[in-house]
Amino acid sequence: MVGDRKRIWGWYFFDWASQPYNTLLLTFVFGPYFAEIARGYYMGAGLDEEAAKAAAQAYWGWGLAIASLIIAVLAPVLGAIADGTGRRLVWVWAFSACYVIGAAGLWWVAPGGEAGMLFWAVLLFGLGFVGMEFATIFTNALMPSLTQSDDLGAISGTGFAFGYLGGLVALIVMLLFFAEGADTGLTLLGIPPLFGLDTEAREGTRFVGPFTALWYVVFMIPFFLWVKEPRTERRPLHLERALASLGDLIRSLRYRRSLTAYLLSSLFYRDALNALYGFGGIYASGVLGWSITQIGIFGIVGVVTAMIVAFIGGRADRAYGPKPVIVASILVLILVCIVIVGMTRESLWGLALDPASSLPDAIFFGCGALIGAAGGSLQAASRTMMARHTTPDRATEAFGLYALSGKVTSFLAPALIALVTMISGSQRIGIAPLIVLFLIGLFLLSFVRPRGEMKA
Repeated sequence: MVGDRKRIWGWYFFDWASQPYNTLLLTFVFGPYFAEIARGYYMGAGLDEEAAKAAAQAYWGWGLAIASLIIAVLAPVLGAIADGTGRRLVWVWAFSACYVIGAAGLWWVAPGGEAGMLFWAVLLFGLGFVGMEFATIFTNALMPSLTQSDDLGAISGTGFAFGYLGGLVALIVMLLFFAEGADTGLTLLGIPPLFGLDTEAREGTRFVGPFTALWYVVFMIPFFLWVKEPRTERRPLHLERALASLGDLIRSLRYRRSLTAYLLSSLFYRDALNALYGFGGIYASGVLGWSITQIGIFGIVGVVTAMIVAFIGGRADRAYGPKPVIVASILVLILVCIVIVGMTRESLWGLALDPASSLPDAIFFGCGALIGAAGGSLQAASRTMMARHTTPDRATEAFGLYALSGKVTSFLAPALIALVTMISGSQRIGIAPLIVLFLIGLFLLSFVRPRGEMKA
């Protein structure tokens, strides 16, 4: 029993170690910083400020779309190979290297660069992003072997809560000691960045890349020490056999109505959620004019609510099942998107706001809290629902298919945001496609059995 508890805690530490890639790089620090330097580049190239903001958001969107497409194509194949050989941890090691290299390389993304700097920024970010997503597939696949099926919801929710706590701690450390304000050159503590980092070159903010890489390296130690492969026969790699097994799984979907409906549903709503994470900080920077520090504080609010509600949602999942948790979370996120699309500093869906007041900021802070709360519980419950549709011996293959459903159109939301932003010339209107994606996911969820493929 002690060994099982230790293995579960080791599994939790992957969430703790990897969450800063989402929290620090994707959403609250590097993403907005990229928007700043890209906006500066496009304004220097002759675009007016609004057009430059839209161009920066579109560039980021196409980068995320390409990385997501790579994940969509390779995830189920790698899952089938891992299940075919009976080995998963070796893949976690391999993709952890991609995570660390990609994150650490962001140190060289300096302001005032040429177009090539934007390209390398997105390329390095994409490398680490792909590494994180693939490593997540193989760690998620270990979940069905951790405990009895009825406890999966609580374990999944606790894992996400622990991960969000790690992201919160990392974000606070980054804001207090490293990320400088563009105007003041000081951190949230009112001091220059540690280690004598050059504020003119934005080295404090750029340190987010190496910091995220180092965080991952240190906190993956408990995972690799305590999490061992389930005792299965080690088999040589037979690529054709692995691909045939994947083909059999895909063909079986026509007879597995609940799993098919769930994969299609999650395809849309997880795509929309990931886009909210990916563009939230960029939206705050461009539409509301927030600094990196303000966006970081916004991130703290979102991560705190995500941590708390993911834990509570895990308990609700264990009591009522994952489906009601997923439905409630999607409804909250639709409401948030409606608010975001209709808000500027001057108005909210036609209702005048004082642009000099703090009310627009307070509304968006509220949106951030709701995104964190609903997003945390949605991800945890979604992982549980997938576990209810698979078995331990085919879990990697199934979670590879789950990743495929989350990524096969995950280029769709960023691409739609990029396209609508380019056509409308408005960052705000560019968020509108997410409402449609959430609604499609909610409709398809109605065909999913609450207990999945578990026996009643």
